[in-house]
Amino acid sequence: MQQLRSMLSEGNTDQSAVTAQTQTTARMGEETMVMEGNFPKDHSHNLPAQDISLVKGQKKSQLLLDRGQWANKLEFLLAVAGTLVGLGNLWRFPYLCYKNGGGAFLIPYVLFLLSCGIPMFLLETAMGQYTSQGCITCWRHFCPLFEGIGYATQVVIAYAAVSYIIIQAWAFFYLFSSFSAEVPWASCRNPWNTESCVEFDKRNLSANWTVPVNATSPATEFWERRVLSISTGIEQIGRLRWELALCLLLAWILCYFCVWKGVKSTGKVVYFTATFPYLMLIVLLARGLTLPGAIDGIKFYLYPDPARLVDPQVWMDAGAQVLFSFGICQGSLTALGSYNHYNNDCYKDTFVLCLVNGGSSFVAGFAIFSVLGFMSYEQGLPISEVAASGPGLAFIAYPRAVAMMPLPQLWSICFFVMVILLGADTQFVSLECLMTSVTDMFPTVFRRGYRRELLLLCLCSVCFFLGLLLVTEGGLYFLQLFDHYVCSGNNLLLLSVCQSIAIGWIYGVDRLYDNIEDMIGYRPWPVIKYCWLYVTPTVCLGTFIFSLVQYKPLKFNKTYLYPDWAYALGWFLGLACVALVPLWMIWKVYRSKLTVWQSLKQLCRPETNKALNQKQQSPEQCPLNPDSILNLEYKGSGVVELEMHT
Repeated sequence: MQQLRSMLSEGNTDQSAVTAQTQTTARMGEETMVMEGNFPKDHSHNLPAQDISLVKGQKKSQLLLDRGQWANKLEFLLAVAGTLVGLGNLWRFPYLCYKNGGGAFLIPYVLFLLSCGIPMFLLETAMGQYTSQGCITCWRHFCPLFEGIGYATQVVIAYAAVSYIIIQAWAFFYLFSSFSAEVPWASCRNPWNTESCVEFDKRNLSANWTVPVNATSPATEFWERRVLSISTGIEQIGRLRWELALCLLLAWILCYFCVWKGVKSTGKVVYFTATFPYLMLIVLLARGLTLPGAIDGIKFYLYPDPARLVDPQVWMDAGAQVLFSFGICQGSLTALGSYNHYNNDCYKDTFVLCLVNGGSSFVAGFAIFSVLGFMSYEQGLPISEVAASGPGLAFIAYPRAVAMMPLPQLWSICFFVMVILLGADTQFVSLECLMTSVTDMFPTVFRRGYRRELLLLCLCSVCFFLGLLLVTEGGLYFLQLFDHYVCSGNNLLLLSVCQSIAIGWIYGVDRLYDNIEDMIGYRPWPVIKYCWLYVTPTVCLGTFIFSLVQYKPLKFNKTYLYPDWAYALGWFLGLACVALVPLWMIWKVYRSKLTVWQSLKQLCRPETNKALNQKQQSPEQCPLNPDSILNLEYKGSGVVELEMHT
């Protein structure tokens, strides 16, 4: 348009030149309006006949559905808080706290939170918000050489989607069992109970009461014999637990209809699913503090043992807990951040959400250890013997506490609804992350009509059938194997190292700071970029090496040793995720027609040749990739999606 005005102002009377320029301008304007979503009614008569077919083809892009955004900041905050604050906050953090020195454990936990958790949280959220892309395609705007990180995170979250929902199936089973005259885990008068079953809370009703040698509680027997009907080992898969299979189907149906419209539906669901668990946690905490022995449990939880700080295992547990509980290198933060408005202050959101996550874990410890103190009091055993972590804590200790309350059916229903919602939030985000990645890779295929809903239906169906293995009599053994080696294993540590190197040393921390400044209007605290460059990769790599040095075979219930083939399967599944990173590099170099060195240099530059700010950047801003200086403008719109895949 500017060229046309210049020609006219200069008195250029070459009619053919003016006509050609007019047609070119018309075509460019038409294409711009189509790409930006401002579709004209019909301007084909302004174009030459040979270009009419082009316009008709462009009009088909009108069928592309809007990618969507959060309606407001609160939806984003609730969605992220919902996925971060899960069952791990209830059964992992409090256990690690008492195990590693009580209140002294908070020292390494806070240090890792500040040096690793917050920086990586900001990095992943900013990547998604800056590009408006999922955790695979966003790497094309930063460092295509490391796009394999995106695929690796999707494999991890796919395993999590299949396995984590099993907890919801268990919770549904308990929920339905609560609708009875007496909650079935409160007594020993049930067909599945054994002679060793003892109702500890009613021991004083008999004057000559003695504890059997292998006494078990009704809650334990309900969990092991009624719900799981657990086999003796992973080799014995046993029968399919059809009741759990139906509960699993119900959980998948619930997740499908909460996610099927994308962030438009998920953003509304989280108003309830992310807030109700907090209400119930407060109620259960208040009840737990009134139980006899609760104070002893809390003292055991918080009593500091500074001598434990010299144990490297304590620091490794703190670092691992921060990475795992904050969803680092699992793709969810990038996916959720991609639906933010471009100028959303993701820097402040990072501190708010990290504070909420850490604070929730700390408060949950009071609710749990008040109950464990009560259990210790009623059984006459040390707290260290009744304390546990994992599903048994949520499905044995808490149900026993609920059974002690007035109107146990009411409290049981509320508690297991809370468990279902805690799991549902994480499951929603897992599915949304997978869907975001696929639709961003193929927007012209899946952002039409009801194709997204059909893709989601296929994904949920496949995950459901894969999950049937986990609701067999031997399913809990496989669930622990997947969780330990894939969903929360060493692979996340290695992916964190790769991500820090890719962004900090190749893309450049100063360049990312420029991107964040363009979004929020100011630069983050300078210390964060040094965490990306040095602290985070050093800590993660050191934790990984230490875990290998201190490696101990995984045990089920602290007693059962898996067979060798099960350990090999676990390591294979875990390392296969990380292997996608170098395999992707090899594949891209192999397909390139350039030399290896030229290919590597090319792959270290954003594939779409778009960067946000137009500032001149120095080689020091990206020390390992000084050549990748791009100055074109990019505002995180959906235009690039069409450029990349049409």
